[in-house]
Amino acid sequence: MALQRAWRTRGPLACLLWPVSLLFGALAALRRALYRLGWLATERIDVPVIVVGNVVAGGAGKTPVVMAIVQHLQARGIAVGVISRGHGRRTDDCREVRPDSDPRDVGDEPALVRRATGAPMFVARRRIEAARALRAAYPAVRVLVSDDGLQHLALARDIEICVFDDRGIGNGWLLPAGPLREPWPRPADLVLHTGAHPAFAGYTARRALADVALRSDGTSVPLSALRDRPLIAVAAIAKPEAFFEMLRGQGLAPSSCIALPDHHDFEDWAPVPAARATVLCTEKDAVKLWRHQPDALAVPLCFTPEPAFLAALDAQLSSLDGHQAS
Repeated sequence: MALQRAWRTRGPLACLLWPVSLLFGALAALRRALYRLGWLATERIDVPVIVVGNVVAGGAGKTPVVMAIVQHLQARGIAVGVISRGHGRRTDDCREVRPDSDPRDVGDEPALVRRATGAPMFVARRRIEAARALRAAYPAVRVLVSDDGLQHLALARDIEICVFDDRGIGNGWLLPAGPLREPWPRPADLVLHTGAHPAFAGYTARRALADVALRSDGTSVPLSALRDRPLIAVAAIAKPEAFFEMLRGQGLAPSSCIALPDHHDFEDWAPVPAARATVLCTEKDAVKLWRHQPDALAVPLCFTPEPAFLAALDAQLSSLDGHQAS
């Protein structure tokens, strides 16, 4: 996309858009001031809230971070719930994400989070509504994690985690001249880099494909068993080429790599005959693709934050006044 390429440097297109970015910045600053002065209300929920978001437009790997945090807290015996807006869904209400929820109604990423973690999850346009509904339905939950919402100031938060990929802050300008939703640097409790080449200081994580692919019935097949099969790879994520490269890194050689827009619903997908090729996709895409291509295989992403990040998160939680989550 031309605009995303322009965001890498302060070239002619970015400079042309720079005056508009000043207006964007002024409006964003006014909004933050209205919340800070109390003219716009910020509501607090009765358990600690961890917001995982970013200041850069486009996918930076927030959802894998959310799943890693949820699974870490679950391993510590902490009852955790997840809230999200449910980007790309066809509904606009507040609803629970259940194991059998249609991704078109709750969003593909919430459907994946619910399937991968089993944690109770609600989606709503206003995240405070999702938080209230989740607490009412699951009063034993002790920590809430918000998938995205760093700029959703109506929900009070206790810990902010800002996620970056290898783009860093791009050319450093605000939208639409650059990729920033708000100026950086800005206060954040933790900064986590999801890419292989962090642009500045922060915690890091390791990303790699699992060594197995998942069938729609939950069974698995080793990736090594697919190396001699005809394969077609498909991805409807922010950076589909990254998925294709990781497949190649596992010794797989898809004859075709199909990149679709992020959050594509696959309603126009024409199933590939099993005799022709095995279809490989991401877990995020599988929750939608399996309705049309039930024999497709989902290759999970193994996302592992460095231990120091998880230790810092635990310390932040433990230090919250009145909320001892240990």
